[in-house]
Amino acid sequence: MKNLALVLRSGGAAAAVCVLSSTIAHALPQVGAQLPSAQVVDSDDRRFDLGSTRGRPVLVVYEDKESAHVNDAFKEELARLARDGRYKSSVSLVPVADVRRYDYWPVRGFVKDAIRDESKKQGTSIYCDWNGDFSRKMSLQTGTSSVVLFGRSGRVLFAKAGQLTAGEIREVVALLRAEVQGAS
Repeated sequence: MKNLALVLRSGGAAAAVCVLSSTIAHALPQVGAQLPSAQVVDSDDRRFDLGSTRGRPVLVVYEDKESAHVNDAFKEELARLARDGRYKSSVSLVPVADVRRYDYWPVRGFVKDAIRDESKKQGTSIYCDWNGDFSRKMSLQTGTSSVVLFGRSGRVLFAKAGQLTAGEIREVVALLRAEVQGAS
């Protein structure tokens, strides 16, 4: 289980060690779209498949170094929500760092070390998108903070690239609450 509170309190720790991503924009997944088959790896090259989260709400936060603080207000609100143990154990948090610009020797090793250290500090895995495959499969817009919430059904409930408004933050939190309460 992911420790939602720790990562979200970090205010973008998933991307703290990343560099600028490609500016190629992808359309975001549409509400109602099915969870795609997409994989990422952690700093120790262990694969994580989004398909393994079926039956649980999944919150994907995809950022690069430059966008790590775009959604700090959202992350603070999620940290407050995560204080309730039900959320930490019921929601799959998937923080993904866009690190495709670091995919060469010897820099890749330095980035893996930094992400490994940050993962330990936050108490959760931070995943790496080394080649952009994850962002393509997820239809994410790169170069900004992208937030996608999948419900227990595996369907997109919310997707946004860029800064979430106060109303959008309330919407995502309400959707998360409904998903967690519905699983009880």
